[in-house]
Amino acid sequence: MLMKVKTAAEIFAAGDNLDILFWVGCAGSFDPKAQSTTRAFATILDIVGIKYAILGKEEMCTGDPARRAGNEFLFQMMAYQNIQTLNNYGIKKIVTTCPHCFNILKNEYPELGGNYEVIHHTVFLQQLIDEGKIKLKEGGSFKGKRITYHDSCYLGRANNIYEAPRKVLEALDAELVEMKSCQSKGLCCGAGGAQMWKEEEKGDTRINIKRTHEALDTKAGIIAAACPYCNIMLTDGVKNAEKEDTVKVMDIAELIAESLK
Repeated sequence: MLMKVKTAAEIFAAGDNLDILFWVGCAGSFDPKAQSTTRAFATILDIVGIKYAILGKEEMCTGDPARRAGNEFLFQMMAYQNIQTLNNYGIKKIVTTCPHCFNILKNEYPELGGNYEVIHHTVFLQQLIDEGKIKLKEGGSFKGKRITYHDSCYLGRANNIYEAPRKVLEALDAELVEMKSCQSKGLCCGAGGAQMWKEEEKGDTRINIKRTHEALDTKAGIIAAACPYCNIMLTDGVKNAEKEDTVKVMDIAELIAESLK
């Protein structure tokens, strides 16, 4: 599905203003699974009437993977370039679908001169639902469906965001069931801290397999997540368990987009 989304450069050239800048992120741009989340969130913004833009080709990686892997020089090089771009456009408010981007933009960019109001898309979606701007179908696609939610480390333990994603899921009229390890005791999907790009250390079980089995133990038909890394790791876990025909891994934005009036 081809979508036309304006860039900050186009908005700036037209002398227009933005409600938010949508920070897409590397996964949201290039990973097929995460691209589905990007399209879903952009669709929601369009339907609700939010004035937004993306940086497009001017958006670099935030540098989070580089910093987590220990390459501070590369992180700072990327961060300074992003900050210069954002500041040139006078960006004040950023919404992102990636907890890794959210965490680093919110908590680590300020020390380099990047001061913005940064919101994760689950919090933004909850705000839109609370304000009555998102209207969901009665008896929608997920009414009564059994859904379990996986807490992303960078959203949960790092930034204490536990309630917003769950409130968004509750708005779907679904049956929300918790895994054995959840909220502040949630288990990592196995991708954080730059683990996404390296082989695991020696052990008996891959973390994403262990986490996926916790999700499957809930007997939920949908594993909801709010992070592209988590989506990838859990999808791999579901495939490993040969359950892809009966269990779907979906981002919260995808669930909402499918339930809009």
